[in-house]
Amino acid sequence: MDLTGVAAALQSRLPGLAERMALRIRSEVEAYKDETLIPFESLRRSCCANADFVLTHFERKESLDTEAALETGQLRAEQGVPLADTLRAYRIGSELVWTEIVAEARTRPEVSDDLLVSASAEFWALSGRYAEAVAGAYRRTATELSARGQARRAALVEALFTGVITDHTLWGAARELGLPEQGPYAVAVAEGGAPGEEPLAGAEAVLRQARLPSAWRSLPDQQLALIALPTAAAQDVCLRVLRRSRARVGISPSFSSLRSTPQNLRFARLALSGLPGTGPGVARFDDDPLAMVVAAAPAEAARLAQVSLGPVLGLPAAERSRLLHTLEHWFAAGGSANSASQSLFVHPNTVRYRIRRIEELTGRSLSDPRATAEIGAALLSVRGRGPTSAGDSAENG
Repeated sequence: MDLTGVAAALQSRLPGLAERMALRIRSEVEAYKDETLIPFESLRRSCCANADFVLTHFERKESLDTEAALETGQLRAEQGVPLADTLRAYRIGSELVWTEIVAEARTRPEVSDDLLVSASAEFWALSGRYAEAVAGAYRRTATELSARGQARRAALVEALFTGVITDHTLWGAARELGLPEQGPYAVAVAEGGAPGEEPLAGAEAVLRQARLPSAWRSLPDQQLALIALPTAAAQDVCLRVLRRSRARVGISPSFSSLRSTPQNLRFARLALSGLPGTGPGVARFDDDPLAMVVAAAPAEAARLAQVSLGPVLGLPAAERSRLLHTLEHWFAAGGSANSASQSLFVHPNTVRYRIRRIEELTGRSLSDPRATAEIGAALLSVRGRGPTSAGDSAENG
């Protein structure tokens, strides 16, 4: 004796059974309550297919066919239903089907308790294999969707950084990347080491936690970030996060339109190229705009250095280094010999003597604003090309 008659009876009432399963799942599983996420008719059809699978097995003793399970797992992954909710819904549906099997069996004297116990073990083993098929299809589909989503996200970020995106798709790209449609934004560029290395590893998660949405792109030698700065304090928070990374980072000025992303990527790269030394640090384009202009035109800046500081650059290495080092400190001190002497650990008159020596060599007076600007820009060019060594910079006499 088996459950063929019970299964056949329930098969005849399958539409009503499937509807009760769908109503029960919708009332007990949160994700299934959203009609826009899972239309009721779609849920009912899924319940009908799942119940039919079980009943057909008991009625005809056919081999296991998991096609309906695979379709359910794939569909729920595409709908974005959490896997835990998907499996819970299947468990609720299975419990209802078994309850109906038991109730129908009680109306049939030929179905003994021993047969029900045996059928129970078979039913729940079958249910477990079905759930495994649902979960497997769900995970495979979710992995494929994730890979496609990551590829599309990377393509959208690349389009923003290169400007290969139209106004028509700009706002859609912003929404898909989780960015606000209006700025301010900033671009950050971090210097990488080995190919594939992420100098700002973990920064995206920290920024997200601080409610600063961002979009990222990794290049062989750099890591790029487009960061939204939605509040007045956002820029300070962003700077703290980037400084904690202990990377070399350049940051663009803030800007309001995503259309300006490519230009500000260039500004961020200029800021990075102007970052002194070789250790970690964060340089903002707006902190030293003249240095950024010099970095943007290296050939022209080199010519300016030769025109404005040529005689100094032609001196023997020790004297050249000493005068340029003094000039850097003099500019940093706002033209104060007394302040410059303190950072150089020399007498103020030594600073004054060296400044006069530079004026004599160049034929330019550092009391003339135009000459001061030219020599200052030329010094930035020389510093960017690194003519003085670390040992030269340490020289204080």
